Amino acid sequence: MKLKKLPYALTICKVKSLADIHLNADFYFIGRTEEELSLVCRTEDTPIHTTGREDGWKGFCVEGILDFSLTGILSGISSLLAGNQIGIFAVSTYNTDYILVKAGDFERALSVLKAGGYEVIP
Repeated sequence: MKLKKLPYALTICKVKSLADIHLNADFYFIGRTEEELSLVCRTEDTPIHTTGREDGWKGFCVEGILDFSLTGILSGISSLLAGNQIGIFAVSTYNTDYILVKAGDFERALSVLKAGGYEVIP
């Protein structure tokens, strides 16, 4: 399986309103529950007004479009990283999965995944 590195720094944050989010940005994930409005975005696109913010994330995605009948893809990646004491933040789209790790763990995570049989592409 191929994993594609994302070439930018990421931030995970909470905002009060959708109006705070740069909806014209080319990369972001929004999650809303009864308790919060969360955003994952490029660090340079982070809204000025946040109610919680954590910078310093890097990420990669599973290359290609994943069929919904496939099982264990995210589990395999997260188990391998967890076994090496690397925490993740995962988000999914209709097409694929994105895995974020702290920037300080990024190169080690890629090494662990390569050793585990994953191909990492730029």
